[in-house]
Amino acid sequence: MEKVYTAEVTATGGRRGHVMSSDGVIDMPLSLPEGLGGEKGKSNPEQLFAAGYAACFQSALLLVAGRQHIRLNPESTVKAHVDLLKSEDGKYALGVKLEVHLQGLDKEKADELVNEAHEVCPYSIGTRGNINVELEVV
Repeated sequence: MEKVYTAEVTATGGRRGHVMSSDGVIDMPLSLPEGLGGEKGKSNPEQLFAAGYAACFQSALLLVAGRQHIRLNPESTVKAHVDLLKSEDGKYALGVKLEVHLQGLDKEKADELVNEAHEVCPYSIGTRGNINVELEVV
């Protein structure tokens, strides 16, 4: 495959540290999630992953809809729920639910577009077989 873009972000200090992108657009402190003893007002790796996945999946939806000459309602959304999971033996993993709202489309067509987007979205392709991803069309 041809490389078309490389994002560079440097993390220091882990979950209670700091992240900064090479272009300075991302420059923020991190914390554990507030419910796990983290500080209010700081992001965490799960939020950043959710933001990237939601945006990427929305773009995949726009792509597959465009291929079918369907114009998505601008109010359509993708909300990514990213769960930090812990097994009984103390290992951590992620789980994802993508909640997709496609206003103005019947359920069958919305399901079709979401399933097709899941086949072309780079995040979906990259997580397939590694992270359980649930698709919910609302």
